[in-house]
Amino acid sequence: MPRYFFDIHNGGPKRDDTGTECADLDAVRQQALRTLPEIAREEIPRDGDRQTFTVLVTDEDGHPVYSGTLNYAGLWLLR
Repeated sequence: MPRYFFDIHNGGPKRDDTGTECADLDAVRQQALRTLPEIAREEIPRDGDRQTFTVLVTDEDGHPVYSGTLNYAGLWLLR
């Protein structure tokens, strides 16, 4: 099964040196969809109310195959 690498970009790149085996490109997309909210849950409370998270997926040869971006914007309504 091919291995794909899910690098996270949030101000600076976080390289995925291990990778994840995925059966096909649909599985790559599903993994990216799971990864972005997990990263956001960990990072948003520490870093404020405006964040952009991007996952760039590359294949074993380093070729990009998928990219996804999640934007978060929080706004206090009562202060």
